[in-house]
Amino acid sequence: MVEADDEGRAGRVEVAYLDPAEVSREHEEGEPVGDPFIRVEAPDVHRLDLDFQNTIRALEAELSRATRAGARGGKERALVIGVVPNDEHFEETLELVGAAGVEVAGTMRQKRFQVHPKTVVGKGKLQEIVLEGMRRRATVAIFDIDLKPGQARSFEDATGLKAIDRTQLILDIFAQRARSRDGKLQVELAQLKYSLPRLTARDEGLSRLTGGIGGRGPGETVLEIGRRRINDRIRKLEKQIEQLSKSRDVRRRRRRESPLPVLSIVGYTNAGKSTLLNAMTDSEVEAADQLFMTLDPTSRRLRFPREGEVIITDTVGFIADLPKDLVTAFRATLEELGDADLLLHIVDGADDHLEQKLRAVTDLLEELDLGEIPRLVVINKADLLPPGQARALAARYDGVAVSALKRRGFEDLIAAAEARLDAERSILAGVDQGAGPKAGQAAGPGADQGTDPAREVGS
Repeated sequence: MVEADDEGRAGRVEVAYLDPAEVSREHEEGEPVGDPFIRVEAPDVHRLDLDFQNTIRALEAELSRATRAGARGGKERALVIGVVPNDEHFEETLELVGAAGVEVAGTMRQKRFQVHPKTVVGKGKLQEIVLEGMRRRATVAIFDIDLKPGQARSFEDATGLKAIDRTQLILDIFAQRARSRDGKLQVELAQLKYSLPRLTARDEGLSRLTGGIGGRGPGETVLEIGRRRINDRIRKLEKQIEQLSKSRDVRRRRRRESPLPVLSIVGYTNAGKSTLLNAMTDSEVEAADQLFMTLDPTSRRLRFPREGEVIITDTVGFIADLPKDLVTAFRATLEELGDADLLLHIVDGADDHLEQKLRAVTDLLEELDLGEIPRLVVINKADLLPPGQARALAARYDGVAVSALKRRGFEDLIAAAEARLDAERSILAGVDQGAGPKAGQAAGPGADQGTDPAREVGS
């Protein structure tokens, strides 16, 4: 800072820069220090005793050393930046960061109703992010929105931090969670489709040209070769996923031929779907209080009192604004839902944002053309609610209340599921009876008897 007198001449000067020792102490103690800056003052610029060049070099070396020391723990340190005014959306982003195994170095908010077209945030906030990133030893900036390729590049150039947006964060979580071959292929396909438009010449090396045939012509740039290889890999993955989809379709066709009803568990991520499957079927599907713990479909058999055996399936959790590439890549997995006779829509009854999440799942089911399948709302985590509130919520949504963790309310759930299945069969049976020559008249000997009403739902 340089002060100017009334005539515009330079007067008192003050310089401030981060103190690496205070930054290290703040990181070790986990609490912010009072003033992390070293300040140098002088009556005027001519009497300022500071070697800028050597000071900056020493600071960069010390901060780089401290950053490397902080990174030895194996986790990246992220500065989580909120741009969307919605506080619940930002809270969910923090949960996603935790699920990805990234350490939150700090958070910053700039509630902009219009995102900056070049650097996402304004110039002033950009300078704050640079300082805060250095202070917190952050190496990554994670945004709660999706970024355009140009925005990510401009932000990275201005701050030196790697920019990660919401879609990339979700893809990273899926890559960590994928266990089956199907899941790994689908995640890789989504990642490649996401990265293709973001592939760019980041340095001079990528601008060099490779030789054409006989050395004539410019040939392909390294960037073009990279894009071509990604496109080749995408086509190969799509063929493999298509083959797996056909194999899965054969298995589903066998299931359609069996008389066993199929119940699919759907719901917002971390609503307790896998915990419910484990509790009802005595299974050991991996479950934890984290987002997207289950990616691969899991099917188990369960015996109902009147229906006999049924098949119950757990699927990937939903989330608001699920990335389009992810929906496309996981279409083979989501196809499983189309064969369900009944969807068990699991809702976290203790969630403050129950309404929004329930609506997000409903909207996504409609988008996937699954809105016509009968649905039973199951209010989970009733043990975390005051007495009577869970039942009131269940009555509000014409569902049932359970506690998957405490294994309570399963009798009501099974009874309601059987009633929904019976009601749907009665409706379909009435439709089949009305399909003959006259409504209410039995079909003749030559009528087609091949349609199984229980399998016709959701076809």
